[in-house]
Amino acid sequence: MYSTSSSTGGGYPRIDIPDALESLASFLAQQTGSKEVRVHSCERLSGGAIQENWLLRAHLQDGDRQVERHWVLRTDAASSVAVSMSREQEFAVLQAVHMAGVKVPEPLWLCRDPKVIGRDFFIMQALSGSASGYRLSTDQTLEPQRAELCRELGRSLAFLHSITPDHPALGFLPSAVADPAQASIDQYRLYLDALPGSHPVIEWGLRWCELNRPEPLSSRLIHRDYRTGNYMVDQGRLSGVLDWEFAGWGDPREDLGWFTAKCWRFARPDRHAGGVGRIDDFLDGYQSVSGCRPSANELKFWQLMAHLRWAVVALQQAQRHLTGQQRSLELALTGRMVPELEYEILSLSGGA
Repeated sequence: MYSTSSSTGGGYPRIDIPDALESLASFLAQQTGSKEVRVHSCERLSGGAIQENWLLRAHLQDGDRQVERHWVLRTDAASSVAVSMSREQEFAVLQAVHMAGVKVPEPLWLCRDPKVIGRDFFIMQALSGSASGYRLSTDQTLEPQRAELCRELGRSLAFLHSITPDHPALGFLPSAVADPAQASIDQYRLYLDALPGSHPVIEWGLRWCELNRPEPLSSRLIHRDYRTGNYMVDQGRLSGVLDWEFAGWGDPREDLGWFTAKCWRFARPDRHAGGVGRIDDFLDGYQSVSGCRPSANELKFWQLMAHLRWAVVALQQAQRHLTGQQRSLELALTGRMVPELEYEILSLSGGA
């Protein structure tokens, strides 16, 4: 039921989900207990360089009536990233954070049977709203709800950070390290050393962080990409946080710095809470659940770490394009962001 006309680097057949609708409908009927499921619409959602997301609209036979359901199918994209977890592991993370009170799409069913669509996938509840960073940072209709939206984002992040490394369902995650900041600095240096050319500003930032890193906090489950663009907002309210493939144990302040870093504020760099609102509202929401609030210096440190991480990733992506490993205008343009990121590194570290 699926096309195998070409293969991906990860060994998966390159499939077109609509080709697998018959077997997929059978799987959904089994999971829902419905006599019949008919998937009448299957739409590839935007984004997803690492994973594919497909919006499924289906009719279920419930006795004498038909019920419409909207789900999202998440599976591996044609290209894969080594640090990305498997769909089985991501499903387990999604279940854990959903139970902890984080606003996420409800995880429904995991499938590892290659006969259905040719690769592992899971089904989650579809969310309404928008995840567009530009739209969320500029939409005038959101003005009355921005303060509460920021508090919601802070509360959801705090619920995530309540999960500790002894969680029984998350034993597959790599063990927590004693000093996450130093471990990240060491990793970024290794990545930088593997790239051609010299990057003194990034080296400066790494050394500044090494000399000024705060005492580590106890490890918690962190998202590692908690930012505007990775959550849905519907009518001014948080619908759910998306894209959990990089979650792992770490210093909870890493997520706070990533969310508030200038590089993720889109069209409103003056709104320090992800471009959508005031940082105090975001931190108030976080503190109301966690009882913790980072100091200004702690937040600055982790914002600087965010810019270092993004700068290294931008260089890596540009190199993939330049070497022909993956020709992509998006990758090429990402590389053009590096000078702006370097300026912010110097500004935060006092080197500008």
